Amino acid sequence: MGSVPLAELEALYRSEYRRFLRVATAILRDETRGVDAVQEAFATALRRQRQFRGEGPLEAWVWRMVVNAALKERSRPRHAELAGFDVATSPEEPTPVAEAIARLPERQRLALFLRYYADLDYESIATALQVSSGTVAMATRPSPMAGRTGGMSSCAHGSSAHTGSWLLWPRP
Repeated sequence: MGSVPLAELEALYRSEYRRFLRVATAILRDETRGVDAVQEAFATALRRQRQFRGEGPLEAWVWRMVVNAALKERSRPRHAELAGFDVATSPEEPTPVAEAIARLPERQRLALFLRYYADLDYESIATALQVSSGTVAMATRPSPMAGRTGGMSSCAHGSSAHTGSWLLWPRP
């Protein structure tokens, strides 16, 4: 395969947009910037559609672009808030789980977002992050200390991981 048919890319966008947005928002901690990152990722996919070699799933190829676009967006400074414009913020304080995840190394956080927000399998995550599936398996398994320290085992396998509510932080 030397190119992605436009219809396949459009179908992926329409069917998986919310999952892409959920992960981008988790990376950026800002839904507006998450929307920008997903849009940029799909614009990149359109520009590079001829570069898709079909060595892995199309979705994993696009996930790599979404993650890269979110990381690139995160490195940009936020736009200044408009004076007098009331911006709604989340009333929730960060949970201990959200704080624990925020302290994880970036690659591990990304693997967790892709596993539990996007529900991707290890191979797709490995393709998206350009690592081995063994690395993904190690990054997403619960810590042996999780039971004693209130770590990630409960969030990684609980229902809240799929709703995304445990990673919605208020703006700093």
